[in-house]
Amino acid sequence: MATQRSLLNRTLRRLRRVWSDLNISMRSEDEIQFEPSLSDRDVERLKQLINNCMKAPGGEFAARAQAARIGHAYMALNQQGRMRFLKVLSTDFDVDAVVVQRAIADYNNAQQNSAFDKESLPKLRHKLRQALVSPRVELLGLFNALPEGIKFLVDMRGELLEMGADKDPELGEVERDLKHLLASWFDIGFLQLEQITWNSPASLLEKLIEYEAVHEITSWTDLKNRLAPDRRLFAFMHPNMPEEPLIFVQVALVDGLASNVQALLDTTARTVDAQEANTAIFYSISNAQRGLSGISFGNYLIKRVVVKLKRELPQLERFATLSPVPGFMKWLNASMKAGDTPLVSAQEKQLIHQAATELGVEPTIGSLLGLSAWHQNPAVTHVLQPVLLRLCADYLSQLQPEKLRARDPVAHFHLSNGATLQQLNWMADVSPKGIRQSCGMMVNYLYNPLAIDTNSEHYAHTGAIATSSDFRELRKEKVQKNARTANL
Repeated sequence: MATQRSLLNRTLRRLRRVWSDLNISMRSEDEIQFEPSLSDRDVERLKQLINNCMKAPGGEFAARAQAARIGHAYMALNQQGRMRFLKVLSTDFDVDAVVVQRAIADYNNAQQNSAFDKESLPKLRHKLRQALVSPRVELLGLFNALPEGIKFLVDMRGELLEMGADKDPELGEVERDLKHLLASWFDIGFLQLEQITWNSPASLLEKLIEYEAVHEITSWTDLKNRLAPDRRLFAFMHPNMPEEPLIFVQVALVDGLASNVQALLDTTARTVDAQEANTAIFYSISNAQRGLSGISFGNYLIKRVVVKLKRELPQLERFATLSPVPGFMKWLNASMKAGDTPLVSAQEKQLIHQAATELGVEPTIGSLLGLSAWHQNPAVTHVLQPVLLRLCADYLSQLQPEKLRARDPVAHFHLSNGATLQQLNWMADVSPKGIRQSCGMMVNYLYNPLAIDTNSEHYAHTGAIATSSDFRELRKEKVQKNARTANL
């Protein structure tokens, strides 16, 4: 959150500078000065300014100038002031209910009047459509027409999400309008796939370090390692945001399925030349723009990268991920807390009891996982490894209650893109985050170009999850043991 706030403030400083340099009524004496928290008096002035902007007596050019002044004022507000600003957009610049009802009535009357000129119906439909567009949408469109205005709107939606727009009816109205606009402006047809290298602009490389959300990039040396000859980094870019990645994926070119992320990132462990690699591992996918949440690019990104890599390195045979399981421990803890304790066999229960007694803790999975550095204790891992692997495989293969989607968000992302649950890896990520979220486990999702479309269609329509024989065996073992299980 602190990183996102830092990036947002940097963006706003740049936008203030860019918009201040506009030669369209942005002289210092024309700047709008509001109190940072937007006082009641300022709110009334803001409404008048927006109304004047909408009327645009000087034409579109003057309207953009006025929009730049309003946007400039917004950027000078603190968080409380911005929230008040956005609520003004919601409540005072919403659709006019009277106009909407009149347009509906005109259309219905025309349909029911046999003498009415049917050729006028399209005009009435257009009139109704126009009535349903709120005035704030016009203002948002004017912001987009300004230099770097689209980034301004992306960050505005990011702030709305941070403010809890999903739970606030007023903010939610503005957020939904923005999402609709951004979804059309960021259509996949407008996006450009770019390979990022060590020779890319330093400002762009710096943003990769800050935006990386899966495996922290700790230094410039670490970043350089991820851009080495046996590595690839691809990003989707938008022509109106040339210095901002929207989403990016990091790829390792290796021999066989990678099963440990620390080894994958270890520069001293490299043994495979890119030209000899047979597998491309997608080991990190990061959404870089909070304001584009819910606008999906990831499925297109992976498919485009697969095509690009296959063209560059035709010897590649497999395309897979090495992905975290971020929801596993949360699900496991909730299950134990709710009394829906995972089932284990009598033999496993005995082994857990024996290990816990020797270590002086309660004979439960939770107690063993609560031990300091439990993953480095052979007595604990020997007992828990088969249990946790099976439970994690079961968790990854489950759908949310009453929803045709996987419980785990990363699993849902890859399964909806047509991947197969291929291989579960024990102690694949022993970082504190990896141990905390998933007991150190990671999973390989296999992207078979011949099966992607079929898998994606089956998952979307029936919730069917494509799994390998390894996953099926883990779950089969659980089913076989259910008859002789005991609750911890």
